[in-house]
Amino acid sequence: MDNYKTIACKSEGYFTEQRSKFISFAIPIEKVEEVKDIVDSYRKEYYDARHVCWAYMIGHERNIFRANDDGEPSSTAGKPILGVINSNELTNILIIVVRYFGGVKLGTSGLIVSYRAAAQDAVEKSNIIEKTVDEEVTILFEYPFLNGIMKVVKDFQPQIVAQQFDMDCEMTLRIRQSKMEELKNKLLKIDSTRIKK
Repeated sequence: MDNYKTIACKSEGYFTEQRSKFISFAIPIEKVEEVKDIVDSYRKEYYDARHVCWAYMIGHERNIFRANDDGEPSSTAGKPILGVINSNELTNILIIVVRYFGGVKLGTSGLIVSYRAAAQDAVEKSNIIEKTVDEEVTILFEYPFLNGIMKVVKDFQPQIVAQQFDMDCEMTLRIRQSKMEELKNKLLKIDSTRIKK
């Protein structure tokens, strides 16, 4: 699998149950290190809220994830939020749900339904996009073989990340994972071409 679904930009959702308000935010992220600062900034902004619960998933293999109930009964908030991320097959996403208590206890099933609905609303209002898992390769070759290299580049359409032309040339290309092996094989068939380790 060299593609994955994520969201293009931040979106906001909303859900109310028995006067409890649930405000949700779906935020695109790239690294686990971003989570703490983002969650802290929402805690500051919504300092008067009862709970700021969240869940995230990172990586195209969707194997880095965490959920937090922030004081709600165990597994009634973070887990349902993570469930929404899973059921929509998303990754590189953080969903935060801020709860303002409305005076009526919702019970565990009521909480699960509410956090799930709020998270789902933020996802439904987001722009879901598909991205590819890309790899880079740097090749070295002699200038007289440039035309052959450029023909392969034209056929495969990789992104040219960097290039340097001299008697000895260097070019860094980025292409989706599933096409990398074929691209390398074609390039290495051209005289003088080698892959920079």
